Amino acid sequence: MLISGLQKLTLLDYPGHVACTVFTAGCNFRCPFCHNAPLVLPERIEGDPDGEQTVLQFLRKRQGILDGVAITGGEPLLQRDLPDFLRKIRALGYQIKLDTNGSFPDRLIALVEEGLVDRVAMDVKNSPALYAKTAGLRDPDLAAVERSKDFLLEGHVDYEFRTTVVKGLHTAESLKEAAAWIRGAKEYYLQQFKDSGDIIAIEGLGAFSGAEMRALAEQIRPIVPAVKLRGVDEAEKT
Repeated sequence: MLISGLQKLTLLDYPGHVACTVFTAGCNFRCPFCHNAPLVLPERIEGDPDGEQTVLQFLRKRQGILDGVAITGGEPLLQRDLPDFLRKIRALGYQIKLDTNGSFPDRLIALVEEGLVDRVAMDVKNSPALYAKTAGLRDPDLAAVERSKDFLLEGHVDYEFRTTVVKGLHTAESLKEAAAWIRGAKEYYLQQFKDSGDIIAIEGLGAFSGAEMRALAEQIRPIVPAVKLRGVDEAEKT
């Protein structure tokens, strides 16, 4: 496992759980709005060779205090030894949430079928027509993403879809097309873009206001009634 970070407490990353967040390094996407550039760009990745043991030791000490572990990245499914790592976490009695961009459906399905994840959060980058630009790739494997998406929609595991909404990449029309692509989703979140100060390619990109986010959600609601906002301050929602 190439682990680059551990957030020891989160009430947000794994809804309904007192959890920690494990950050894996490396990603096969290059989303220009990515706020985790140090976990994505090869020249900036720094993995802890003892990261797995550090995390497991921490989890042993937190048994009975934490009940969940969120695995994020980067793209965790790039890690070939992820299944073994999750087995060790599961043996300690933790619930596990996995974040993914959906580009490794076979690995995702295998983890679910083995009972190694309890919840999956899958990014839906944009409408299929704008996926390449939004994912920062020349030719993304949309068929793979679609397999992951369809698998989750079948209800094999608790899940959510989410889209980080960025001015310069998303429009009301593209978001409606993305929503139609996941029609029937039981949970769909529009996340407000935040500039962390370490974005892969910030030029020309920006955040929609709270009012704009609310308006976008209203346009999507007839397609995916479960749509909600995430990351928008309550003051901005009104």
